[in-house]
Amino acid sequence: MARTPSNMIPLGTKAPNFNLMDSVTNKILSLKGLKGDKGTVIFFICNHCPFVIHVNEELVNVANYYMDKGISFVAISSNDVEDYPQDSPELMKKVAGDMNYPFPYLYDETQEVAKAYDAACTPDIYVFDEVLKLVYRGQLDDSRPGNGVEVTGKDLRHALDCLLQDKENNALQKPSIGCNIKWKR
Repeated sequence: MARTPSNMIPLGTKAPNFNLMDSVTNKILSLKGLKGDKGTVIFFICNHCPFVIHVNEELVNVANYYMDKGISFVAISSNDVEDYPQDSPELMKKVAGDMNYPFPYLYDETQEVAKAYDAACTPDIYVFDEVLKLVYRGQLDDSRPGNGVEVTGKDLRHALDCLLQDKENNALQKPSIGCNIKWKR
């Protein structure tokens, strides 16, 4: 299992806009239409990555807890579906339904959005404030498949609590670790 870290782009970076197809509704959705009043969480995930499968339930728990507090959540899959057909939009829709995703699960067919965000792995997590400036990037928590650490979402939850309380997040922001994004050849 490859272990690719996230790129940790500079805090303060403005979220690149996008228009992507939602695998569940087949509608084109934009960042502008999805952004939350208090903040926006964007995570790059996919169906087959063991790191994502390991944290999927907690991603749903975090979203369900914070969505009514003005935070929106958006999942994006950018993997090459020719070489990784298990990440196709049809199967994305199935995973979204099976996991009860409370957020859209967008398909980045051209991979331009992943490149714009400098996404490197799945899961790769970004938190933007109300004006779409980056305030957190990195891991959900210290849990990884097989390391015996409980999945709690503590790092992401701390970042969101700081954002909602208008406090600076002074905690160390650790890179996420996961499977590399499957780039087209």
